[in-house]
Amino acid sequence: MTALQRRALRPAAVAIATWAGAGWATSTPDLAGLMVSMTVVAALCAATFLRVRHPALGIAAVALACAAATGGSVTAAAPARAQIAALQVQGGRQLDVELTVVGHVAGASDGGAWFDAVASRVTAGTVTVTGAIPTRVGVDTGGRAEVAASGLGSVIRLTGRAVPPRPGERAILVLRAQEIVEAPAPEGIWAWFEALRDGLVASTRGLPQPGAGLVPGLAVGDTSSLDPATDAAMTASSLSHLTAVSGANCALVVGAAFVLLAAVGAPRWLRVVGASAVLIGFVVLVTPEPSVVRAATMAAIALLALTLGRPAAGVAVLSAAVTVLMIADPWLSTSLGFALSAAATAALLVLARPIARGLERWMPRALALALAVPTAAQLACGPLIVLIDPHVPLLGIVANLVADPAAAPATIAGVLACIAPFPWLRDGLSALAWVPASWIAAVAHTTSGIGAQNLPWPDGGFGAALLTVVSASMAVALIRPTRLRRATAVATAVIAVTVGLIAGHTTLRTVAGPLTVPTTWDVAMCDVGQGDATLWRSGNAVALVDTGPEPEPLAQCLRTFGVDHLDLVVLTHFDLDHIGGSAAVVGRATLVVHGPVDVPEDQRLLDRFAAAGAQLQQATTGTTGRVGETRWQALGPAPRDKPGNGASVALDVVGADFPRTVLLGDLGKDAQAALLRRVEVPRVDVVKVSHHGSADQDPELYRRLHPLVGLIGVGADNRYGHPTATLLSTMTALGVVVGRTDTDGDLAVSMTDGQLTLWRARPPG
Repeated sequence: MTALQRRALRPAAVAIATWAGAGWATSTPDLAGLMVSMTVVAALCAATFLRVRHPALGIAAVALACAAATGGSVTAAAPARAQIAALQVQGGRQLDVELTVVGHVAGASDGGAWFDAVASRVTAGTVTVTGAIPTRVGVDTGGRAEVAASGLGSVIRLTGRAVPPRPGERAILVLRAQEIVEAPAPEGIWAWFEALRDGLVASTRGLPQPGAGLVPGLAVGDTSSLDPATDAAMTASSLSHLTAVSGANCALVVGAAFVLLAAVGAPRWLRVVGASAVLIGFVVLVTPEPSVVRAATMAAIALLALTLGRPAAGVAVLSAAVTVLMIADPWLSTSLGFALSAAATAALLVLARPIARGLERWMPRALALALAVPTAAQLACGPLIVLIDPHVPLLGIVANLVADPAAAPATIAGVLACIAPFPWLRDGLSALAWVPASWIAAVAHTTSGIGAQNLPWPDGGFGAALLTVVSASMAVALIRPTRLRRATAVATAVIAVTVGLIAGHTTLRTVAGPLTVPTTWDVAMCDVGQGDATLWRSGNAVALVDTGPEPEPLAQCLRTFGVDHLDLVVLTHFDLDHIGGSAAVVGRATLVVHGPVDVPEDQRLLDRFAAAGAQLQQATTGTTGRVGETRWQALGPAPRDKPGNGASVALDVVGADFPRTVLLGDLGKDAQAALLRRVEVPRVDVVKVSHHGSADQDPELYRRLHPLVGLIGVGADNRYGHPTATLLSTMTALGVVVGRTDTDGDLAVSMTDGQLTLWRARPPG
């Protein structure tokens, strides 16, 4: 290690200590003692350093002083927190609030949305608090429509009730809006930038999907027109950072400005000034919410270090930036987005070049450098990503290597289209951006479609620690430091064991797993966690009833059972645990049958199916159809049933050499009793038990059905206590053989010569 590199570690130590201090400060109720202690120790270290001049003492003094400063920032917000607490907002009081929007309106899974704002006035009864109060606001589906025209800078007036903030959250006030009193569109410069972004989205609407939806995302981070299937594919293939306005997006735009200014012969100082101006303009264009500002800061640091060609200096600058940002905003210490941004930048500065030198032993230098950049980022960010998504994209590095060359032209052309002064020029540039965007979309869909590439991984802290060990071992094995031969040998052994385990697990998932499934299966239930996804098959025709809560478990189940196309998809009702996995089957269905639509988000999901080529049909009692040689009939809902569990589409499926099956959705006891009064219930071979085996059941319905096999879609260790002892005792009393996905995994029922067989992926015991 050179002297310069050793000196670069000093500010890194300060940054780490400041980060730890910020995390402690934001999670500790009483900061006075902590701040005084750190300040005193910092002063003692500084005084001792002046006498003995030992570098460690100087570093300790600066680190402790910076850590204490984060406590000062947290303390500065204490008066506002105390004022809000004095309103007794946690008691459910109604608040009248006036606030300014400072972030994107981000959709939530329930059809509502959340956004960041700064409240200037909060009134509870006769008491009013004024100031600049960081606020997070949640709106329901109706409220989301009312704030749709608002954007950055809009001043909104609303009434709502406070909910407890998360521990360590920046927001002093977290609101659930009840009534939107006023939600105007942005004005002034914010309205101008909003119009630019809207113009870019409009110019892509006539272009083919999925590339058209990616163009605004790549250029300005607007994913409003990105179809769910492509969004899921981008995430599964580790390409979602391209549409998140990350440091890479900022670097591409600023790098293009550098190149253009250099091409026209601009001096160095003018290139720096011009690139800085472009960076500021880009941040304002994509909206300067905190995540964008952080990404821009990291991009500027990385570009500066690479321009100077001095990675060690870059580490020092990165450390200084982290220290300053932590003091200014200590709540960044718990932000996973900030941690990912810092980790990716540090990996680029520290790991990319050594990994490239290691790879040069096996490949040309240019290819080694191109592969080293995504490899370094993946190794550094992987342990953080598994905290929110317990999967490792095995082909993520390859996907980035293939897709990244298209990111630059797509981003630059998209940004130019956004600011183009003439409609014809904007449309032409959007069309140019569509070409590389379509390539990126194709890479995402191809990669995510490979069953073996998305490796399940342990979640939580253990999973992150385990992946940290594996990532560190991979880095050491690739770099092969000459002074650490024993460490290299250990790292190589860890990699060998890991590769063996992954190969075995992947083989079980993609080859051996499907081979164990009975080839004669008629009805199958997917293990998708706390949700429902049931298949039935007749010849080459396949139907799916509900999609579970998430796309990936459903996609894995479809691979296991060898299903590529669905002749019928039934959405029994629109709860998330029954439709959340729809992205896995959009574009793969011929007909979509559904229950009554409740909110606009339900209709938007159906519109996505229709746009992908599916026909739509709402089911009511008596609706019928065919799948292969089987005939299905809807036992409900009644035409006037209100949307919800009680209006689930219940199906009766019959066919020659097919086990007669009834699927009950989430019908509760009252709805089941109403079904008994409405139709003549048949005796069946298989029943899909209602509502994951909840206690809200009518035993008389199951006595009338008198099934031989009962299938329960339920998540392991769910908080609802499903399936309940009451339901299981009813099944036992009727002599029903029960299969449940929480303990048995995927399930399959086959009928051969009139005999039923229940296959379990995980046999009992």
